Amino acid sequence: MSSNSVFSLLNIRRNLVLTFSLAHPKNHYAKKETGGVSMVGGMLKKKKAGKAGPTMEKKILPVETDPQKLVNFVCGSNIYKEGQDVQIKPDEEYPEWLWTLRTGKPPTLDELNPNSLEYWRKVRQLGMKRNNRLA
Repeated sequence: MSSNSVFSLLNIRRNLVLTFSLAHPKNHYAKKETGGVSMVGGMLKKKKAGKAGPTMEKKILPVETDPQKLVNFVCGSNIYKEGQDVQIKPDEEYPEWLWTLRTGKPPTLDELNPNSLEYWRKVRQLGMKRNNRLA
């Protein structure tokens, strides 16, 4: 009886059996690590570079330490090679609503109006968080 007929009798695919049998092959050529060189089957081989290629060095951006410049300019706002950062204007030149913006934590569900869209978005968000925790 051939192996194909056995596989067909057992209703097993041949490639599935082969992958199982090859899952843990015996390796007679054990690797030994030594510094930057690996030893495979008694032969020395140099390690290859990673798949991602050469690593890039991180750029260290200079930090502004001049107190006069920190007080009078928005440091880091200039995205161009030429020019200077945006200068901070007096408070009177900015719109009134700017000073009423909420900069702290977002409002809780109790602080929101149930007739607003923001309230129902918060209810939906809290419901999804609860369901994810229960799952």
